[in-house]
Amino acid sequence: MDYSKLSKEISYALRHVPWEYELELDEEGWVDIKQLLSSLSDSMEWQELSEKDLHMMIKNSDKKRHEIASGKIRALYGHSIPQKILKDSKVPPEILYHGTARRFIPLIKEKGLLPQNRQYVHLSVDTEIALQVGKRRDSEPIILKINAMQASQEGIVFYQGNDKVWLTDAIPNKYINI
Repeated sequence: MDYSKLSKEISYALRHVPWEYELELDEEGWVDIKQLLSSLSDSMEWQELSEKDLHMMIKNSDKKRHEIASGKIRALYGHSIPQKILKDSKVPPEILYHGTARRFIPLIKEKGLLPQNRQYVHLSVDTEIALQVGKRRDSEPIILKINAMQASQEGIVFYQGNDKVWLTDAIPNKYINI
């Protein structure tokens, strides 16, 4: 079983196009595992897929992208679907990071960080992850340092995506160091 490929397929289904898989996400992004397995079994590649495979996929993943509870599964972050996935607010670490392409710096200086095509702005707990993310769009990305604690104390709400990723609706430029 290629768990990396499975993780990408499930991420695509749960984060971006659940309707293509005929999945019904609740307000917190959960979907019944039986519904997901049934949908994926339409593809020859995933016909033998079981709930055990989903648990192994999560266990073997280098990034915590999904979680399973009470017979349901969900993606933890990265959603671009129109329905807003509800999250509980949390107090962030003092500093978070965001990797971005150099070409976006003028817009970030003007408007801050915005979610663009996603539901939330994604921030990292360390520069390594931010660099990885930034390299998706630029071979020499810029790492932004976000004064998250100050932003939180001044009313910006943060949500924890997982142990390495934090989310927020937007970050005004006054909290960003380039």
